Amino acid sequence: MSSASVDYIAPWWTYWLHQFPHVNLRFQPLDHTFKPQDENYQQSLIFLGCVAAAGLGVNLLCLAIYLSCLCCCRKDEEEEESKKSNSCCVTWTAVAAGLICCVAVGVGFYGNSETNDGVYQLTYSLYNANHTLAGVDSLVTGTVGGMQSGLNEHLSRLGEIFATRGDFVQTLQFMQQMSENIMKQLLGLPDWEKAKVDLAAIADQTAYVEYYRWLTYLLILILDLVICLAACLGLAKQSRWLLTTMMVCGVLTLILSWASLGADVATAVGTSDFCVAPDKFLMNQTKDVISSDIVHYYLYCSQTLPNPFQQFVLQSLTVFQRSLTTMQIQIQGLLQFAVPLFPTAERDLLSIQHLLNNSEASLHQLTALLDCRGLNKDYLDALIGVCYDGVEGLLYLALFSLLAACAFSVMLCAIPRAWRQIANRDRDYDDIDEGDPFNPQTRRMMSHHSEQGNMHSFCSYSSSMGSQTSLHPPTQTVTNAPPNQSALFGGNPRYENVPLIGRGSPPPSLYSQPYRNRYSPTMRATYLSMTEDQIRHFGGDFRA
Repeated sequence: MSSASVDYIAPWWTYWLHQFPHVNLRFQPLDHTFKPQDENYQQSLIFLGCVAAAGLGVNLLCLAIYLSCLCCCRKDEEEEESKKSNSCCVTWTAVAAGLICCVAVGVGFYGNSETNDGVYQLTYSLYNANHTLAGVDSLVTGTVGGMQSGLNEHLSRLGEIFATRGDFVQTLQFMQQMSENIMKQLLGLPDWEKAKVDLAAIADQTAYVEYYRWLTYLLILILDLVICLAACLGLAKQSRWLLTTMMVCGVLTLILSWASLGADVATAVGTSDFCVAPDKFLMNQTKDVISSDIVHYYLYCSQTLPNPFQQFVLQSLTVFQRSLTTMQIQIQGLLQFAVPLFPTAERDLLSIQHLLNNSEASLHQLTALLDCRGLNKDYLDALIGVCYDGVEGLLYLALFSLLAACAFSVMLCAIPRAWRQIANRDRDYDDIDEGDPFNPQTRRMMSHHSEQGNMHSFCSYSSSMGSQTSLHPPTQTVTNAPPNQSALFGGNPRYENVPLIGRGSPPPSLYSQPYRNRYSPTMRATYLSMTEDQIRHFGGDFRA
């Protein structure tokens, strides 16, 4: 904008965006002038969207290479240290993705609100300017219509009444000339009808598009947050179907993030091209509708610059005012001298006086509406709303899209690793023999059967002791034999001859080669502790 405009200074980020390369689809450089109707300029904005599409392609290619390496280059994760390190890596990767996603959603909510505030200020200013122009048009149309119909009708009737008095007829003719002069001055004012219709249409269309834009981004923000939380839940619960679903949703959201990034950058660059020189664009758009001097007057509203439109308006309104004053003087004279002679003329003279009073009130309103300060304020408010809040909000939305793309890229890297860990865990449990005494499920079954077997042995022992006491004196036998291992293992003869179980030591098979790699030290320690508990629980009965 030129130096004459001191109230509006384009923000620095609009100049930064204005410097972005403008290249059409044939890779020909273009100037940075805002020309939305030009096909080459539209292609330059589409080119920015294509750059975002290229970024999406690179992102998906990197993810595909990573997943291919993860599937092909399998490492030995059987060792405990490797499992712990991979699990820690997946955990911290998921935490990083969640934090980035939360930051992105927060930035997105702020940017969406800022953009909506800027567009709302633009539409509000457009509606105010449209109301001002409509008021000017209504006042001019009403005054001219009153002069043409009402005043001429009354003057014609008075001419018939005053036909015998030449001086009164001459006064009426003079008033007729004054009314024609007033209509000429009013019709010489600029025609705002076309500009008014365009402003209303632009405001309505902008409000309509902004509503759906705001709603779309709100749904995208909520969707990103839900997918992020569901993915974290799937990692915490190690749910494979939930992780699969979130991986598909993550890919779709990644594509959506890059698409929104391209749209935001293209819109921000186009808006910045307008914000850098808005007066130039508006004067080019209105050159076929309104004189450039009039547009210049309202865009700058400076009292130091010569303004032909301001002089024209003041001259027209001054002639209007003088004509009204002269006509009112003539009406007062006719009411004073003609009414006593022609009583029937009083009604028409009073109607003309009322019409002149209304025209004078319209003159004052028209003078206020035609002042440049009102429309210039609406113009500056619209620029501030678009170029400050609007473009700033678009930059935050672009940052949200970039952060969301990063977050979901990290999430798509973490989910396959978590999937592998869950698959390895399930495979380790599936490899354990169901008849193996060291299987946790088998141990629970053995404990249940041992309780039943021990109870049965205790009852049989008590009943046999009673019968033996009645027949023969009891004989005490001391034995160092181990407890009934068949009862301990649920009556399975396969494990009756396992040595050292009764003395709390694990069997040699626990250290044999088939089971050495199958059971971790934690599982061995768990078995040993449970064996000690069984000895303490059943030892007194066996020793008895």
